[in-house]
Amino acid sequence: MEAGRSKAEDPGARDCIIPRCLAHAGDAPRPMTPDQLDARLRFAVAAAHRAGETALAHARDPAGLGTVSKGVQDVVTAADKAVEQALRREIAEAFPGDAVLGEEEGLSSEWDGRAPLWILDPIDGTANFARRLPLWCVSIGVYSDGDAVCGVIHNPMAGETHAAARGRGATMNGKPIRVSQATLPEHSRIGLGFSYRRERKLHVAAVDRLLARQCEYSRLGSGALGMAHVADGRFEGYFEPHINSWDVAAGLVIVREAGGFTNDFFARDGLTRGNPILAGAPGLREFLESTLGDLMEPGI
Repeated sequence: MEAGRSKAEDPGARDCIIPRCLAHAGDAPRPMTPDQLDARLRFAVAAAHRAGETALAHARDPAGLGTVSKGVQDVVTAADKAVEQALRREIAEAFPGDAVLGEEEGLSSEWDGRAPLWILDPIDGTANFARRLPLWCVSIGVYSDGDAVCGVIHNPMAGETHAAARGRGATMNGKPIRVSQATLPEHSRIGLGFSYRRERKLHVAAVDRLLARQCEYSRLGSGALGMAHVADGRFEGYFEPHINSWDVAAGLVIVREAGGFTNDFFARDGLTRGNPILAGAPGLREFLESTLGDLMEPGI
């Protein structure tokens, strides 16, 4: 959920939700075979579509959304909870040895730090969803052997599904996608995210520096959609000073498989406490790192 939260309310500002002994996936992780990875990608695409239909059903009844504030500019709805619960049931049935980390319900208590970990944002962009703005999505990532290896971002309103698995390329609606080939800031647009977990001056500085180089920016209110649009070339980059793993786990692998770059998001305690995110097209990497790199602070 990209909308800003108060430092006191957000999991990224609390004690780690995963025991520190597991924060780096433990020792001796079990890498997945190609067949196991393919099975999870196929499942994630189908599950994301089912989750999107559930969310849309809730969206058709705005009075029944049950929107509740979780903090500053941060809400949760009945749809978020219903979608995550359904995904958890489906994953448990299809892959009983896997674990789940979801935005709304946290980590499966049985995770040993070595089994594949599904990282879920049932509705990324809940503030948009609750306001009936069509900028939200379902984000499903799989973390294994210390990194994101599979990801699906499904935007039901646009009918777009971005998907990727490590070593298999990235697609949108089944067709291959690649990042932008742009090399000049003045021909580029960068997606930005903002969170009250960081000082406002970081966001203001990012906007000012981009505009000083005649580089445009957009803020969608969904980090997952921002990453998807880097992968398909609509954005040349995405930057946010702090974001949680469920917002970007899927996008990390999709951007990389589309030919883009990302920072080492899972460094330190990125999985458990979040980190900055910087992703983009290779032709803009030097510009993005030199312009925004010093605004990237370690996870809380």
